[in-house]
Amino acid sequence: MPRSPKDVSPKSHFRGYANPGPTVPGSHDLPGLALEPGETLDVLCGHFRIFQLRQGHRYSTDDLLVAWYGTSWCPTVSRLLDLGSGIGTVAMVAAWRLPAAQVVTIEAQSESVRLARKSVQWNGLDARFDIREGDFRDPAVFADDDAPYDLVLGSPPYFPPGSGVEGDHPQKIACRFELRGTIADYCLTAAARLAPGGLFACVFPVNPPEQARRVDEAARQAGLVVVRRRPIVLREGEPPLLGVFAMMRQADLPETMHGQTWEEPPLVIRRADGAIHPEYAAVKLSFGFPP
Repeated sequence: MPRSPKDVSPKSHFRGYANPGPTVPGSHDLPGLALEPGETLDVLCGHFRIFQLRQGHRYSTDDLLVAWYGTSWCPTVSRLLDLGSGIGTVAMVAAWRLPAAQVVTIEAQSESVRLARKSVQWNGLDARFDIREGDFRDPAVFADDDAPYDLVLGSPPYFPPGSGVEGDHPQKIACRFELRGTIADYCLTAAARLAPGGLFACVFPVNPPEQARRVDEAARQAGLVVVRRRPIVLREGEPPLLGVFAMMRQADLPETMHGQTWEEPPLVIRRADGAIHPEYAAVKLSFGFPP
């Protein structure tokens, strides 16, 4: 039987910390927002909460990083597009940081779309979100009168099918393995949908080096320039495994910026002893995550 989520206090229990941003009209009394068996309702950012499957795909540091990075370098956005949006993590964090933005998300997995719609309703975001079910490589998911997007975000799957252990849940498999598109497809779709001067931000592995080269080649083929990138070190002292990337269309840039990429110093997630690194703690605070 469905059960009601517990009431979420506007203040956390961490030393009286008050979550920033406006409260949301989410209520466990609204129809369709009860917890179904196997679901959880979890803190996302500020007062926003997200429905997830206990045994399915759950949001990750990767999702939070791409939302943070994209909104950091494109802080004024009217229209935002999230490709392969899953359960809506990236889009909702971006929406929290960009309160004036209208958001379109595209996701092929019905179960993920259902959860995203439920979270959007809980957070009172219905008027700002257009959640579309489909494959973003299919032109039919875009309306004929779709305006271009100031910011496009993506957290692509990282690996070709059969290249690793796929997992025990279909929702997880599609998030990790390239069943419906590669980084090249993300870049091509983003380039076609960006407004003049718009930004595409994504996260992708940089180790082994062939993975980083895939990003560079995908950008080049799509007519994009990686204008900045930042390696991500998961634990202090280890090599970076991931990177976040910000791209713009080459046609929108002066020739002096063609082929130019600013590489930032690595962002470290955890210290060697396992504690959260001070810079990443500050990053989390910047999108309203409690200390």
